[in-house]
Amino acid sequence: MIDTIQSADADDRPPAPLAHGGTGERRRPLARLHRGPRALFRPGPAWGRLRRGLLAAIAAAAIAVPVTGAARPEAVSAPAPPRLAPLRAVTAASLAERYTATRGAIETAMRTATAAGHRWRAAMLRAMADPARRFLSFDGRDGGRTAEVFGDLATADRIAVIVPGSGTGLDTYGLLRGGSMRLQRALGDRGAVVAWLGYRPPSVVSLQALTPGRADEAVPALRAFVRELARLRPAARIGLLCHSYGSVLCGRAAPGLEVADIILCGSPGAGVDDVAAMRTPAAVWAARGTGDWVADLPHAAVRLPFGTIGLGEDPLAPRFGARIFAAGDGGHSDYLVDGSPALANIARVLSGHAPTGVSHAS
Repeated sequence: MIDTIQSADADDRPPAPLAHGGTGERRRPLARLHRGPRALFRPGPAWGRLRRGLLAAIAAAAIAVPVTGAARPEAVSAPAPPRLAPLRAVTAASLAERYTATRGAIETAMRTATAAGHRWRAAMLRAMADPARRFLSFDGRDGGRTAEVFGDLATADRIAVIVPGSGTGLDTYGLLRGGSMRLQRALGDRGAVVAWLGYRPPSVVSLQALTPGRADEAVPALRAFVRELARLRPAARIGLLCHSYGSVLCGRAAPGLEVADIILCGSPGAGVDDVAAMRTPAAVWAARGTGDWVADLPHAAVRLPFGTIGLGEDPLAPRFGARIFAAGDGGHSDYLVDGSPALANIARVLSGHAPTGVSHAS
C-alpha cells in the first residue's frame, strides 16, 4: 500500500528538480493484477478467503522479484544521530532546544548524502534542515525515521499523530509533509500535528506489505511515543490518523495507546479481526474514498506455518465494528486534500466533533 497521503501540490513538491525520483503514488500495481481472476475474490467460505490471501501474496511476489536489484532508500548511508535527553516539559524553550539538536543531525546526514552522491536524498534533507521546520527526532539510517511538528505543540489542545504506511521514507517525505500541513490548518490555531515516521514501513511492492511483520516491529516505538506525548500534554486531546499500512500498525498497537480516537483511512486491514480485538477505549473510525484502489484488494488474513499473509478484515465491513464516515470520491492518496469531505471529517473527529455522513457505528 502507498502512504502518499495525497497528490503532490505546492506543499508536497521536492525542494529542487532532479532527474530521478518520484513516488509512483498514482500507480495501482496490485489493483491491476487483482482485476483479472475476479472469481477468486467473490465472497465465500474459508477456502475462498484462503485463496484470496494466497493470490495476494503471489501477486506481490511477481511484482517484487523483478525490482530486487534496484537501489533502495535504506541503502543511503547516514551517521548515527546523537542521543537526545528526554523532554522534561513541553515549553517554548525546551522545544527550541530539541528542534536545534535535530536540525544538527539532519545537516550531518545531508552532508553525508551529498558526499556519497545521493542527490535526491541530499535535496530532501536540505529542505528538512530549514530553520523554520521543527523535528522532535531524526535518524537518517535505514530509510529514515522522523517526527515533525506542525503547529505549536506547547499550546495545542488537540494533537493529531499521523502514522503513514508503505512506501514512505525520507525520499518521499514531501507528500507526508504536505498532508500534515493541510490537516494542521484544518484543526486551527489550537491544533498541532505530528508526522510520525518512527518505523520502517515496507516498500510498496513487497511481500512485507501484505504481512503484519513490520507493524509488529514498530508497536513498541509507537506506544512509547504516544505515551510520552500524553505525559507531556495530559490535558490535550490526542488522536491517531492511520493511513494505508499505517492502520495495521495502529491496529496492532491499539491496546497500549492512550488516545481519544483512532482513524483508519485507506486501510487494507488493521491486522486484527475487529474493533473488539483492538482492546482500546478509543473511538475507532474508518473511511475510504470511492476512488481508493484498496477496495479492490482481498481483505483476509491467512495464518501459515511461517507466518501470516494478509492484513485482516476490511475496517469498513459492518462486522469489523468501526464507525464509518464519508470520505468523498478521492483516491488512495487524497484523504488530506484541501476542501475534501475526508479532510473536513478527519479534522472534526480529531477535534472531538461528530463527522458528517456517518453510515455505521459500533
